[in-house]
Amino acid sequence: MTSRTGYIWNTLYGWADTGSGGLFPSSVEALTQPISHHVAHPDTKRRLHELIAASGLIKSLTQLEPSPAGKADVLRAHDEAHYDRILAESALPKGGDAGDGVSPFGQGGHHIALLAAGGAIEAVRAVADGTVDNAYALINPPGHHAERATGRGFCTFNNGAIAAAYAREVLGMTRVAIVDWDVHHGNGAQDIFWETSNVLNISVHQNRCFPSNSGFRDERGAGDGFGYTLNIPLPPGGGSGVYEYAFDTVVLPALRAYRPELIIVASGFDASMMDPLSRMMLRSEGFRALARKILDVAAEVADGKLVCLQEGGYSPHYVPFCGLAVVEELAGVSTGTADALHPILADMGGDELLPHEREAVDAARELLANIS
Repeated sequence: MTSRTGYIWNTLYGWADTGSGGLFPSSVEALTQPISHHVAHPDTKRRLHELIAASGLIKSLTQLEPSPAGKADVLRAHDEAHYDRILAESALPKGGDAGDGVSPFGQGGHHIALLAAGGAIEAVRAVADGTVDNAYALINPPGHHAERATGRGFCTFNNGAIAAAYAREVLGMTRVAIVDWDVHHGNGAQDIFWETSNVLNISVHQNRCFPSNSGFRDERGAGDGFGYTLNIPLPPGGGSGVYEYAFDTVVLPALRAYRPELIIVASGFDASMMDPLSRMMLRSEGFRALARKILDVAAEVADGKLVCLQEGGYSPHYVPFCGLAVVEELAGVSTGTADALHPILADMGGDELLPHEREAVDAARELLANIS
């Protein structure tokens, strides 16, 4: 029986060149040494793909073929000057940077970035026309930090925003929701859709992690878009207790009020216990639980139309197990693959909802009032 879950991976996603600086570019002057793996090295996502293959799960998925996004696709979400600069720097012998000085890409890197955006579009198209019921696009480079006029945070083009704009302007959808569970604030979609009610943008993230100056509850959109930006900043140290409470208290009620025709998940696995760029406490089963909640609400309000797009996640050891749990849940398949790190992580906490975590989520509950 052919699976009704689509899956996207392309070899070039594993060829994205993030340099040898670790986080900042290597510099003798600053004494930042070169290192073999940048924190956003593509091996982490390649390892996820290989676990999906080695576990046998890939046999239960419908593999979709991405094509590069075109200029018109990108310009639905980005300024032309940003697009032109990326292409110009990509032609340089050593490539360029997405925009913030810590997001390098190699020569020809625009090809991979456009293929990532095209993968997001293909996942949306396949779900929208019924080829599959839902889809997981394991794309790279990520996108959710890229704003209208610039890339940043390892993101060149905003894959999720480009896909949401495609759903609206090409497929004719009037209501699309983005649910961003990446541990970092989804500042890119917030910037791009700040003044529209046609996209509900929900970001659940560690407070003041990245960008440290955005993602606060009082950032709610403007004009026609007021109330359609929802930020749920969580205190550091939270695990499945606070994440599930945030979904049950704010995210799912928001989706039920908005009733989108499509839900796009910005699926980062950097809220895991083992991530080097955050201080949250989710385990693989916590991500599986979030996927189950989103699947159920998508069936309730969006005819099941759900697309997950890979974003961050920087533990090459643990991202594969977190991602496998989510894709298994989407497909309704258990491969029997155990989380190899569970014996170490199981007793480290995170399952209990603590009073200060409840308070942070409850403060975001009032954000539901303006959604219609």
